[in-house]
Amino acid sequence: MEADKTIDAKGLNCPMPIIRTKKALSEMQSGQILRMEATDKGSKSDMAAFANRTGNQLLEVKEEGGTFIFFLKKK
Repeated sequence: MEADKTIDAKGLNCPMPIIRTKKALSEMQSGQILRMEATDKGSKSDMAAFANRTGNQLLEVKEEGGTFIFFLKKK
C-alpha cells in the first residue's frame, strides 16, 4: 500500500507511538495515508482504539519480523 507519509516509532513504548501518530496526522490532509511502524506489542490494540476514537480509518495492520505496520487514512 502506498503511503503519503511514514513514521518510525520502533523501540518506543506506549504512549509514544500514539503521540507520534497523532502529530503526523495533524500535519496531513484529509484522505492521505499514514504508514506507522512500531515494535510495541500493545500498539495493535492501541492503534485500533485510537482510530476508533478519532474517526481516522485503520486500513491495514501487518507484522513483519517483529515490527507492526499500520496504515491509517486521515479523516
